[in-house]
Amino acid sequence: MQNSEKECISIALPHSSENSSSRTNYSRTNSGSLVTIPSLFNQSHFDIVLRRQRSRKEGKPKFTTVPSRFLNLTNDFEFAGWGSISHLTLTPEDIGQGEVELNFFRDQQVLGQFTASALAANDILGGVFYTLPSVVAVAGFSYFVICGSLTLFLWRPIMEEMASALPISGAPYTYLLNVSTKSVALLGAALLLLDFSATAVVSAATAASYLAGEVSLPFPVYVGAALVFVLFTFVSLLGLRESARVATGILAMHVSSDISYCLPTSDHTFCHRLGRGGMAQLSSNWSLGHVGLSPAAIARQVFNGVCLGMLGLTGFEFYIIQLRRTRIYVKMKQNRYPKVLRNLHLSALVLTSVMMLLVVALLPLNVVESGNNILSLLAQRNDASACELLVKLSCDRILPRVFLATVPATGAPYVTVFSFIAFSALIYASTGANLIVVSQMFTMVWLAVMALFPISLILLRFSRPRLPRASQCSLFVVAGAIGVTVTIAAGNVAIDPIIAGWFSLYLIILIVLFYMSQNKVTILRWIYWAYDQLPWLHRLQFTKGWGDGLIRRMRSLRRREVCLLVKSDEINNLFNMILYVRHNEETSCLKIVHFHSGDVPSEMEANAKILDEAFPEITVDLMLIEGQFDPKNVAALAHHLKIPRSLMFMSSPGPNFQYPVAELGTRIILI
Repeated sequence: MQNSEKECISIALPHSSENSSSRTNYSRTNSGSLVTIPSLFNQSHFDIVLRRQRSRKEGKPKFTTVPSRFLNLTNDFEFAGWGSISHLTLTPEDIGQGEVELNFFRDQQVLGQFTASALAANDILGGVFYTLPSVVAVAGFSYFVICGSLTLFLWRPIMEEMASALPISGAPYTYLLNVSTKSVALLGAALLLLDFSATAVVSAATAASYLAGEVSLPFPVYVGAALVFVLFTFVSLLGLRESARVATGILAMHVSSDISYCLPTSDHTFCHRLGRGGMAQLSSNWSLGHVGLSPAAIARQVFNGVCLGMLGLTGFEFYIIQLRRTRIYVKMKQNRYPKVLRNLHLSALVLTSVMMLLVVALLPLNVVESGNNILSLLAQRNDASACELLVKLSCDRILPRVFLATVPATGAPYVTVFSFIAFSALIYASTGANLIVVSQMFTMVWLAVMALFPISLILLRFSRPRLPRASQCSLFVVAGAIGVTVTIAAGNVAIDPIIAGWFSLYLIILIVLFYMSQNKVTILRWIYWAYDQLPWLHRLQFTKGWGDGLIRRMRSLRRREVCLLVKSDEINNLFNMILYVRHNEETSCLKIVHFHSGDVPSEMEANAKILDEAFPEITVDLMLIEGQFDPKNVAALAHHLKIPRSLMFMSSPGPNFQYPVAELGTRIILI
């Protein structure tokens, strides 16, 4: 063997000054021969370890003894190539681009507590108008929805802790992505997309129903709902986005209108009419809703009202998502987030509950149950949020890159817009355009999304305990939130078991679609294996080229690079990080990057070579960059390597880390 092929790794550890013979114990067997007995632990010593690396001949695979699983492919197909070690200096162009991106992030609009509250408050305050028909139809009375509002006291500290630990885009999908595996995060993404779609369907159908109650339409209500979808598709394609100031203006008009109904200024105010005949109507509605019922049946109706009334709290879960979008990050002033949650909670607790009481006190029970003349929400906000979730999934290489395609004139992602509208229309059509069914399913979806927050917090504390955070809530609060979610979900299923079937059906469809898109290479390998097992397919003129096409496609998908940002040369941490990439990302190109100030850890290069050999299907490159590990240099590195920062992974920063996690834009994959 030539010397060039005997590349060795030597690990020299301290020697003892004792005589080497004193470290060896001997024993005589029955035959009289001497055998060596291993030393005791406190007597053991380390020697120099020499380990020869395998030949790094270009084009030769990293292993030859294991046979290929394919009949017509050798191990060369599994070979991704030998890794390399390089020293990189970021160019002034890279550093300049990093400064531009960092300044763009830091110069984003900073919202106060009221403008930030307005982004979600319109959803919460308007929820009363499309919740009432479903709640009253089942519970016979709607004021019990206030009990649902009280449960938000459990979620406020949970959301505060999660947002302070991970103030990054796309929550709760991104929460799960940073504290667990990508498969778990896909479950969260499926629930979020289903939540957005159900909100849009309920909003559009209620708007059409309201219009049909006011005027005589020449077409059915479901056609009106379809026209609402068309309208907001057009608005989305124009590239119009939410504005905090516009949302504040709408909220001001909304609250002013609600308050004006209660002020005793004319004969037409709610308060005046409540005094004249409202109490009688309230008593009549109560009696009609509970006629002939036993106390136990009335208690069951109250519980049912609480279960369905949770739908009136929708919008609370959208708040974090709306403030932290994929492409535009909206920041708040320091320590304003808890106050914003308080504002949203109080609006749900006071205004929503009061409006529900007034509506039931002024309208006959049959009118409230019809829901035709009760105001509804618009679907535009949910359309925009869902489209940006799909864009983020595409950036994370879960969905194809075609979802990033935009309209040149407006920059609107038209593929995501049409995909979301099509999925929402499918939900509406498959339920037979039944608004009650969609509303009940919407409650299940909302509960599932709200459950993601305490689950994410438990995973955060277990998997990323070192992440700094401004507040920390009790585990009893977390357990209480999960318990309430399970109880309310069970109550909704007990009301109508069919809604569990609808919920499961749509969720399974989304999970299967996401899984197939996430595991494209795995699916293609199975297809190639099946093709390889049928030799006659290799002989047919029409199918003999399929194998080469599948191989080219698999290699193309696996060439997309990801990056590991490492601090030390500890091989166990490096090994675990590569395992994460192997299980969660379909790639054969991995770059280990270490920023240094002149001193490189002694075993960094040796460990990189060992790991490169340990993972034959992945090319492990080591890049040593002289410079400080900060958001500017990370952004510059992303520009140089053409790798999105969302595909740069790092271990969890400690409490003394001086930069916010949001400025780095990377994914946390290790404790």
